[in-house]
Amino acid sequence: MNAEAIDLGPDPSLLLVDDDEAFLKRLGKAMEKRGFAVTMAGTVEEGRRIATQQPPAYAVVDLRLEDGNGLDVVEALREARPEARIVVLTGYGAIATAVAAVKIGATDYLSKPADATEVTNALLARGDALPPPPENPMSADRVRWEHIQRVYELCDRNVSETARRLGMHRRTLQRILAKRSPR
Repeated sequence: MNAEAIDLGPDPSLLLVDDDEAFLKRLGKAMEKRGFAVTMAGTVEEGRRIATQQPPAYAVVDLRLEDGNGLDVVEALREARPEARIVVLTGYGAIATAVAAVKIGATDYLSKPADATEVTNALLARGDALPPPPENPMSADRVRWEHIQRVYELCDRNVSETARRLGMHRRTLQRILAKRSPR
């Protein structure tokens, strides 16, 4: 995919917000090759500052950042530039967070790992046209495992509380937690 094949419109500005520096640099380079004018931020504070001072036409924001929630950046950008196209990235594909992201103003929601092609397709999808499904999505077992891990972390790694909230037996949950993640 080359830059000539992509119509970015009159403003190709793109804000990338992620606390994973290696991922941020890789995605930034890939998006520049596609014709975007990339600005990068590693924190919520930095992302909000850029979103209010120089609101970009496009943004890719990680949901969970070390200093807070990426949805704060989405809100700031939506206020500064309502027509901006925003994609939220997350390591946990939870329905509740996807709904929250879209309600606040995100255009789309992708689970990590997402490559530059998936991100570009999500940023440029217009109207009711959905981007094509990912080439190799997470397996159902992996999605289940990710959900259990997320609830476990939200319950401060308390097995009994996690089991109660998930509606499963504590011993069953302990067995699941003891195993490696499925592919």
